[in-house]
Amino acid sequence: AIDHNTNKRIAVGEEARLMIGRTPANIVAVRPMRDGVIADYQTTELMLKYFLEKAGAKRWPFFKTRVVVCIPSGVTEVEQRAVKQAAYQAGAKDVKVVEEPYAAALGAGLDISGPTGSMVVDIGGGTTDIAVLSLSGIVAKKSLRVGGDKFDEAISRYIRRVHNLMIGERTAEQIKIEIGSAIPEGFPAGQIAVRGRDLITGLPKTIKVNSQECYVALQESIELIVAAVKEVLERTPPELSSDIFDKGIIMTGGGSMMYGFDTRLSRETG
Repeated sequence: AIDHNTNKRIAVGEEARLMIGRTPANIVAVRPMRDGVIADYQTTELMLKYFLEKAGAKRWPFFKTRVVVCIPSGVTEVEQRAVKQAAYQAGAKDVKVVEEPYAAALGAGLDISGPTGSMVVDIGGGTTDIAVLSLSGIVAKKSLRVGGDKFDEAISRYIRRVHNLMIGERTAEQIKIEIGSAIPEGFPAGQIAVRGRDLITGLPKTIKVNSQECYVALQESIELIVAAVKEVLERTPPELSSDIFDKGIIMTGGGSMMYGFDTRLSRETG
């Protein structure tokens, strides 16, 4: 959240997110990262400075701040340089980049050092990264500009089209988190009261939205991710494909909601 009158940072992270749609004209809540890449360079630099300070990094001549930045697997060289440069400008002395599915695999506790295949689907806020890993490297990968933000937009469009109700970004995200569903049966089942502005009368209005409607709203985005997973599997060597069939697929998420399916146990895992 930036005060345009003084060009100073007001808030970062969750505190700034709560300000979306609720700020006066001089304060604007912005998202400096869009679709996994930098959309606003100066604001990204301010954000990184905040996180480095929060982590205890100091600008001491004898203190070398080493930073690791995750990037989508499909970014260009120019986008990668922009991320590294923003980290340097924020105070880092040594910057390394690592592809998001690789970091997600390590975070999920996968042993990717051996000659067996593991598949990771990392659904973030701006991108979905799909990768097959083996021997500490990425064998096949694909990155989509589809993630939690696109899910929110899809829900907002659905509510506007079907219920003639205009809702904000935060409300769409709340619907996704509380009752969002990626399967037709609507798991987790339930409904939520949604408040917004009636497009016909212009007055405030409250409606009920259920999990089945969320599935319909999200279906197109989910199908894009499923198609990308199939594409990566088609480019995976048969030996690694059999490993993935035995082990299942690890699905992780940052700015999104999704469920993983463990093929060994044939059960849904949150």
